[in-house]
Amino acid sequence: MSYKVSGASSIALAVVRTVAFVISVAWTPPANAGPGWQFSDWSAPVNLGPDVNSAGPDQGPAISKNELELYFVRQVGVLGGSDPGDIWVTTRKHRTDPWGEPKNLGGIINTSGRESTPTLSLDGHLLYFSSDRPGGFGGFDIWVSERIDRHDPFGWQQPVNLGSGVNTVGQELGPAPFEDPSTQILTLYFYRIPPIPPGPPVAVHRDLFSSTLDENGSFTTAVPIAELNTLLFEDEQPSIRRDGLEMFFSSNRPGGFGGSDIWVSTRASTSEPWSPPVNLGPVINTGPVTNITLGIEQRPALSFDGRSLYFFSDRDAGLGRSTDLFVSTRIRLDEDRNDDDDDDSDDD
Repeated sequence: MSYKVSGASSIALAVVRTVAFVISVAWTPPANAGPGWQFSDWSAPVNLGPDVNSAGPDQGPAISKNELELYFVRQVGVLGGSDPGDIWVTTRKHRTDPWGEPKNLGGIINTSGRESTPTLSLDGHLLYFSSDRPGGFGGFDIWVSERIDRHDPFGWQQPVNLGSGVNTVGQELGPAPFEDPSTQILTLYFYRIPPIPPGPPVAVHRDLFSSTLDENGSFTTAVPIAELNTLLFEDEQPSIRRDGLEMFFSSNRPGGFGGSDIWVSTRASTSEPWSPPVNLGPVINTGPVTNITLGIEQRPALSFDGRSLYFFSDRDAGLGRSTDLFVSTRIRLDEDRNDDDDDDSDDD
């Protein structure tokens, strides 16, 4: 890998997610994916079932390009005991097959601390994720691991810290890499929680950021995505379509249905700003149920073809569960256009 390694003392902090904002509003459905490709509306989400989901929290999905590997976070460690969060993987031979039994990625990726928000590079050779392991700059840093064989879900090598352009004394999570097909520039989208300043307690909020990989293999100093961030609310967990014209993320901003909803923004080209975000609506997002759920939909993960949206939700908490992984699908309406990249020969 061409990333420069930088180190600093690690501060073992835990991210405590507190959702307290609920609002009921009239909802306007989003347009069919904005510029570029055109899609139908999203289908009703489907729980990935007991083959994938456990009785405890299952969160943070990441889907491979061929949709044969699904990575996610579970609070069960390598030896089977309780853990702040480890990355697990489930696989299948074909897209129409059921998912296999999930397995822990093991001690190279996972530690006794928390690993979260995994994401794969488009070519499947890199695994980006957040961790509070030693050797970082702050509470949670973004790291990357490489594998030689992209068909081996357990071939990951020792992770490398992405450096001070991305990571700070605060906390960086939710990486979403995007390589612009027109410029070949790699941009990393993620969210940051700033450190709590000294003095009287003050609220800090999650914001979306971006950083580009320079010609020396280092990420540039990250900048906030001003048009997507709100002043007093949480904006986090981005997922970007492979053409760079549609972004999904989680937020508890006004206009939502529950504790945290999935929103979408589009843009006409990768050089233009993002449009005002639109809530995905009540098919995807849920409202709270007193003493049962908070109405949480988070960590959207869009498939390579743009037709499947994986995420986690507490909508089934009334069944004695915590948070489960779900998938919703949509139909592409402009299938007749010539797009050779839609075919993925890995599904064989």
